[in-house]
Amino acid sequence: MPSAAPDDDEITGSWSDWATDRTLRLLIGGALKLPYERRVPLFGKISRRVIAPLAGYTRRSRDNLARVWPDMPEAERRAIAERVSENAGRVLIENYSNPEFTRRAAHFDCSGPGLEVIEQTRAAGRPVIVVSGHFGNYEAARACLNARGYGMGGLYRPMSNAYFNSHYVRTMEAVGTPMFPLGKSGMKGMLRHLSRGGATMLLNDLHVKKGRRLRFMGLPAMTAISAAELAVKYDAPLVPAWATRIDGGLDYRVEVDAPIPHGDPEQMTQAFNDALEARITADPEQWFWVHRRWKVGARRG
Repeated sequence: MPSAAPDDDEITGSWSDWATDRTLRLLIGGALKLPYERRVPLFGKISRRVIAPLAGYTRRSRDNLARVWPDMPEAERRAIAERVSENAGRVLIENYSNPEFTRRAAHFDCSGPGLEVIEQTRAAGRPVIVVSGHFGNYEAARACLNARGYGMGGLYRPMSNAYFNSHYVRTMEAVGTPMFPLGKSGMKGMLRHLSRGGATMLLNDLHVKKGRRLRFMGLPAMTAISAAELAVKYDAPLVPAWATRIDGGLDYRVEVDAPIPHGDPEQMTQAFNDALEARITADPEQWFWVHRRWKVGARRG
């Protein structure tokens, strides 16, 4: 599949976006000169100490943690938010570190009842939809599954900074294709892919304005139900998969849950929310609390 990323001279954006992109390119380019074992922890520290505070991500993580767990001590929220910022930096540089990252992912421990379902469904030439969230490194799960030959593409939401998006898309394509941008044309492409028995992975933990009001982490959250709708429409198993960083290191444990039973798409999506919530509650620093998952006014109850 041709790259979905345009050349820089085709991009339009603000001077601020251009400057931000050039700064990140310098940091990423410098890190990539280091051995993998050194670059990943180093970029995590750069993210925690420089990138995340400047971008406001650390503060947003603390605010989200306070919204979900108002009784948590402030010191604990700060500590989690800093580890979230560090994990985000590690994920970013891991995703830029191909082919090293995908080679490493081929040896990640991968288990769970959904693994056999994916294997059997792919062998039968039927479509598969894997659903996950911004937990650990979601691309580690896709890379691990693709190393087994499952041909897992994906649907992605383009970043608001078009300059950065132009090369970030290529990191996703390095893990597996086809990749489809969120939007009318991308959705049409993904539907064709599924109708031909393709496999795709979707992340379903971002705020969606036209989604359904479901529960997530004890709060109302607008959530897309399209993954469940597509699973029902194409008779595809909806399989949750997670990649959890092991002991703050370089490797991941990939767990593939049993498929969510087909039924009402809202109930199916709520089941996914509940599964992700359980993982976040057990290991909160692995989730990307930097997203605006809940809008102002969301309260428990």
